[in-house]
Amino acid sequence: MGTGSQERATLDKDPAEVAAMFDGVAKRYDLTNTVLSFGQDRGWRKKTRKALDLRPDDVVLDLAAGTAVSTEELATSGAHCIAADFSLGMLKAGADRNVPKVAADALALPFADESFDAATISFGLRNVHDAPKGLAELHRVLKPGGRLVICEFSTPTFRAFRTVYMEYLMKALPAVATKVSSNPAAYVYLAESIRAWPDQTHLAALIRSAGFSDVSWQNLTGGIAAIHSAVR
Repeated sequence: MGTGSQERATLDKDPAEVAAMFDGVAKRYDLTNTVLSFGQDRGWRKKTRKALDLRPDDVVLDLAAGTAVSTEELATSGAHCIAADFSLGMLKAGADRNVPKVAADALALPFADESFDAATISFGLRNVHDAPKGLAELHRVLKPGGRLVICEFSTPTFRAFRTVYMEYLMKALPAVATKVSSNPAAYVYLAESIRAWPDQTHLAALIRSAGFSDVSWQNLTGGIAAIHSAVR
C-alpha cells in the first residue's frame, strides 16, 4: 500500500484491515510515533527491556514488533531476540535492523509450546482481534517460569491530566499525524483504540485469566502507558 493511502481499521479489529492499515503507515511509523509521544517512546522501550530482566542465554519473542525497533532495543541485553509481526510492510520497513524476523499471527503463533524464556508485546495487544486468545498464545509459547511484559497505552491516573490527554488524543493526535505520517487516517483509529482500551486494573485481570501469575504494573508518564509484568 503506497504513501498517501487513507486505509484505516475499525474497532472491530478485523485482522486483514489492521494488517493493511499498518502496511500503509510502515514507511514513517517510527518517526510518527516519536513525534506524537514527544520522544517518550525511546524511554518506554528501555523500561520494557529492563522489566524483562533478560539474560544473554534467553530466547525472547517480541510480538507485534513492527519495524523491529523494539527488538533491536531488547537485543542490547545480549539475549537472542526474535521480531514477529503480521504486517509484512512493517517487517520490510525494518529490514535493515539486524534481528531475526518472522511473519506471525498473534492468534496462532508459529512456534512450539514452551519455546521462549521471555516474551513481550509493545503497543500491539490493543490491536489484536481477540486479546484473551492472544494472551493465551503467549502463555502457550512461554516456558514454565517464563516472563511476560506488556507495554501498552493505558489510563492516566490524575483526573485533570486524563482530561487534557483525552483532548490531545482525539483532536491533536490526528492533526499532528497529518503533518508527519504517511497515512493520517490510521491515527484516527489508533486514537479511538487507545480510548477504548481497558485500564491498568482490567488489563491485569485479563492477564491473570490467561493463566499468568505475579501480575503487576508500573505506570509510565503519569499512566499514558503502563508496563504489565507477569510470569507463566
